[in-house]
Amino acid sequence: MEIDFNAQTILIMLGGIALGWMLSFIRSFFTIKKHKKELKEYQDHLERQMKITDAGNKTIMEDMESLKKENENLRISVKTLGQKPGRAELRQFNIYDSALRKMMLQAPGFPSAWESALQEAEREYEESEAGFKNIMGRVFGTNSISHNEGTTIHKIEHKS
Repeated sequence: MEIDFNAQTILIMLGGIALGWMLSFIRSFFTIKKHKKELKEYQDHLERQMKITDAGNKTIMEDMESLKKENENLRISVKTLGQKPGRAELRQFNIYDSALRKMMLQAPGFPSAWESALQEAEREYEESEAGFKNIMGRVFGTNSISHNEGTTIHKIEHKS
């Protein structure tokens, strides 16, 4: 098949090329418009996300600063409360308590003697706290303690 290149054929070819180029231009124009719209949506979404993240970060930083201040205030309060009268004794008492518990676990024979002394001390303390010894002193006026070593009698007078 032989193509005859005359003016009409060349015009048809040029018209086809121009029409193809025109259709391609229109198609790419709509495609570019669609992509620009999509890019704008992505940019808006990214901007919203960045604003949300920024607001969240600011809130977290403010919370962290307030928690740091509160932590420092609590640390100072704990330090101040630890220096109040009686706190040193309470601390020392807790240390002794821990040491005695360790000693009971490690030293043979110590726990039984310690437990009996502890129970007696607790009983005496509870009696004095409940007021039994105090009431006895008020009713009788004096407490007498006698020793069997001789005839020595110690009298303790109760002043009310």
